[in-house]
Amino acid sequence: QVQLVESGGGLVQAGGSLRLSCAASGRTFSRYTMGWFRQAPGKEREFVGTISWDGGSTGHADSVKGRFTISRDNAKNTVYLQMNSLKPEDTAVYYCAARNSLSLSDSGRRYEYWGQGTQVTVSS
Repeated sequence: QVQLVESGGGLVQAGGSLRLSCAASGRTFSRYTMGWFRQAPGKEREFVGTISWDGGSTGHADSVKGRFTISRDNAKNTVYLQMNSLKPEDTAVYYCAARNSLSLSDSGRRYEYWGQGTQVTVSS
């Protein structure tokens, strides 16, 4: 099993940047596809980004493409979400997720493990 712990959330002004980190346990981390999702109050969980086990393939939601970048450092057992040009609509709880598959996915149903989430609040 994999345990995930997000960090890096907080308050930031619109236009600012924030980098979220997700620390993963387990020695099999490098073979997991990772993803970031978010959920705002009153809204459904939303896909943000995904990255392959080797970091060679990534995918981002259209709403964040060009502003957010997912990356990973397997040596550190960590996946990141660099968020630039933040907007108030980015305000949400951000979740890190993992799945034991080589396939990228934008569906939360396909991810087996989830972190506790970290709050990101963007003020206007």
